[in-house]
Amino acid sequence: MKAVAYQKVLPIDHAEALQDITLPDPIAKGRDLLVEVKAVSANPLDVKVRANTAPAPGEWKVLGWDAAGVVRAVGPEVTQFKTGDRVWYAGSITRAGSNSELQLVDERIVGKMPASLDFAAAAALPLTSLTAWEMLFDRLGIQQGAASTGKSLLIIGAAGGVGSIMVQLARRLTGVTVIGTASRPETAAWVRQLGAHHVIDHTRPFASQLAETGIANPNYIVSLTHTDQHFDQIAEVIAPQGKFGLIDDSEVSDIRKLKRKSVSLHWEMMFTRSMFETEDMAEQHRILTEVAALVDNGVVRTTVGENYGRINSENVKRAHVLLQSGKARGKIVLEGF
Repeated sequence: MKAVAYQKVLPIDHAEALQDITLPDPIAKGRDLLVEVKAVSANPLDVKVRANTAPAPGEWKVLGWDAAGVVRAVGPEVTQFKTGDRVWYAGSITRAGSNSELQLVDERIVGKMPASLDFAAAAALPLTSLTAWEMLFDRLGIQQGAASTGKSLLIIGAAGGVGSIMVQLARRLTGVTVIGTASRPETAAWVRQLGAHHVIDHTRPFASQLAETGIANPNYIVSLTHTDQHFDQIAEVIAPQGKFGLIDDSEVSDIRKLKRKSVSLHWEMMFTRSMFETEDMAEQHRILTEVAALVDNGVVRTTVGENYGRINSENVKRAHVLLQSGKARGKIVLEGF
């Protein structure tokens, strides 16, 4: 099978940073599906892993943690899927990624993709949908329901991949007031289109801008990027007894700044369930199934920002360069080999 992979940690402009290679076809066993990958999307995680993690000497590392494709074979213990099913998933960080023609993935973290989307549009959503859903409902404990709760949610980095779906889920499925941050006119417009009640600029002081919205102290704050740069302001503006969630690996200077307000801190890592094969690992199958229904019913839309064409080393490198710039809007997708 064709794949995009690397053997050494190298700058993205190096000829061997990512390469087009051929690998043996994998075989489905146990609860695994063998999926013919039709489309993928690039995530900041791909950039992080490529820049920091080398495979064992002589081996190849295949990145990619978003895919949409067709089931070509199933392991003997599979119960929920059959050959020919169109599926979507984010996979597991402990296994080979989706930048390959064929991929093995456990059925418990796979869903049938929305019938209303093509493969490229579907590939933009799994990782970010799972991350946003788990943060909002599993970690922060925000209740679903359209009735106004009188509470508010500030999403820092709302124009990115996770932010783009989190804004939609929070606005469509809950009664909280949604405030997103974006630093450019085009990204601010994008966040408003997705449903944010208010948009502020994360390059300017939060307090004065929040005051202008009439919501000086959000009950929930989620930081999706550069948390260390925003942490002091988060501690300043979050409501007493509020909840703070984050997903990045920033060096938060001093979490004791949350103590006087009794603020709780919540990490979200979408791969926790698959990495540890938790008892509720199949919850990701349920979430993807529910998100697919939301898409097909017109409640949630795909968050594709750019389509970079074929899945090959040249185009995957282009995606990494844009992600490294911090200027991506929505998701970057690639389709076909």
